[in-house]
Amino acid sequence: MREMVLPVVGPMVLGATLLLGPLFSAAAVAEGIKVGAVNLTKVTEQMPQADAAQKQLEREFAPRQRELESQQKELKGMEDKLERDGDVMSETERRSLERDIRSRQRELVRLQREVREDYNIRRNEELRKLLKETLATVAELAKEEHYDLVISEGVVYASDQVNLTQKLLDRLKSQFKAAPAP
Repeated sequence: MREMVLPVVGPMVLGATLLLGPLFSAAAVAEGIKVGAVNLTKVTEQMPQADAAQKQLEREFAPRQRELESQQKELKGMEDKLERDGDVMSETERRSLERDIRSRQRELVRLQREVREDYNIRRNEELRKLLKETLATVAELAKEEHYDLVISEGVVYASDQVNLTQKLLDRLKSQFKAAPAP
């Protein structure tokens, strides 16, 4: 992969100078700066750490999900009983069963909401960890390869010469393989 050093003139330099002028001295622009781009969306979709985190969350929430499914089946059985036997039940029995069904429905909705909220909180925690690891790896890669600027979101096009996405993915994959299993 060839590194790209921006020439002194051209639309990219002009745009970078206008947007980032205060950050770079005229001497740095005159010498050229090395710019790279990273597609963080692609990285987060393809990095093995994200897949491992997702599987861990699924394992962590599986018991609660099974409990919800069990309660749904129980509720469905009560509803079926009411539909099947409601006409032959006494008024008191039927009203009691209807109250139990409504109560269990409310409880089930509350539990579903609670599990969903807890899952989202844990997923966001894992996403923050992955983003922190990814950004640290980007900085490490940029320093090793002497990039002056690495951009991410808002990139409309990046040639293979400046696109660091695959290198970043390769590095994250090797870090994942080298890390001890949880």
